[in-house]
Amino acid sequence: MNKPSSGSPAKPELKPDTTLATAGRNPFAHHGYVNPPVYRAATITYPTVEDYLAQRGPYAYGRVHTPTSEALEQAIQALEGPACAGVALLPSGLAAIATALLAVLKTGDRLLVSDSCYGPAREFCDTVLARWGVTTTYYDPLIGAGIGALMQPNTRAIYTEAPGSLTFEMQDIPAIAAAAHARGALVLMDNTWAGPLNFRALDRGVDLSIQSGSKYVGGHCDLMLGTISANVAAYARLRETVLATGQCAGPDDMNLALRGLRTLGVRLARHFQSGLQVARWLAARPEVLRVLHPALPGDPGHAIWQRDFSGGCGLFGVVFEPAPEKAVHAFLDALTLFGIGASWGGYESLAIPYDATAVRTATRWSPGGPCIRLHVGLEDTADLIGDLERGFAALAAAR
Repeated sequence: MNKPSSGSPAKPELKPDTTLATAGRNPFAHHGYVNPPVYRAATITYPTVEDYLAQRGPYAYGRVHTPTSEALEQAIQALEGPACAGVALLPSGLAAIATALLAVLKTGDRLLVSDSCYGPAREFCDTVLARWGVTTTYYDPLIGAGIGALMQPNTRAIYTEAPGSLTFEMQDIPAIAAAAHARGALVLMDNTWAGPLNFRALDRGVDLSIQSGSKYVGGHCDLMLGTISANVAAYARLRETVLATGQCAGPDDMNLALRGLRTLGVRLARHFQSGLQVARWLAARPEVLRVLHPALPGDPGHAIWQRDFSGGCGLFGVVFEPAPEKAVHAFLDALTLFGIGASWGGYESLAIPYDATAVRTATRWSPGGPCIRLHVGLEDTADLIGDLERGFAALAAAR
């Protein structure tokens, strides 16, 4: 993990694309090579016993810190902005979620979690945290400032995600953060959908901002990584928890993430614009009841998205008009450019069916028809629309 800022004079803040191209790079510390080297390290030796006992030198152990991890942490910290006190790198997005929660909770505490959260995050709360004596209460993701009414003296944290996983509701993060901080609670957010390029969560009141780096940071479906960015209020506890639990990311995954960051700006913009084009086309189809995408003007969460976010990504949901399951499966099986698989954020387009009705406990999810989650990749949108047309033809034939 990187160390907090030493208090040296702040440098002028660069534009996001410049930050992506320059942050975490120090070529002259590595013989002039542009990219930081990959350090595959465990043991670090010292020239003398005195040096070892005093822990002299910038690095102490491979799990804790290497030039490779330092480069990636510095780059992400620069993207998060001045409010970021430090970054932790974890072996997966779920590991980042779990570690962030462990950093702020203890036995007897109460946690508020959005009812639209990522499924494995809910499972962690309902199993591991429950065994450790933490009570989880799920809340309506549309509650906004009203969340203050749900808080009790032992409410220590609120876990948010915007837009929601699968169902894509937007949350009023600044309002939730204000209510939480007024009562002494911390705010955590899964910010994978927008990332700090499109939503600087720490600037909006979030204390711990979480990303699955496996998604857009990597961008090529070939790494597993999670990141946690913390403000000053949460960084010390995060650092303590990461070090005490031995969490760390692999050097090759960190190197791939660094490479992915350099093109993140142009890729994410393409994903977002292509996704919007496909979403608009789908919204006009007679087979589609509605499209779940907060950047569309007709979406219920559009006003919050427009106020707080500067962009998005290629992930959104589609609700079909009522159709039998076999017809929906025929639609998916007919696709050749959209792969059928979990995860997202890579260069390839993906599609999966889902049903969020059973997992909601605080609110009722009633979409009105079968649901498909789409990730629009970097293929030409005309080809992707042609692929979807083939799917709709198969759906019609299977009714």
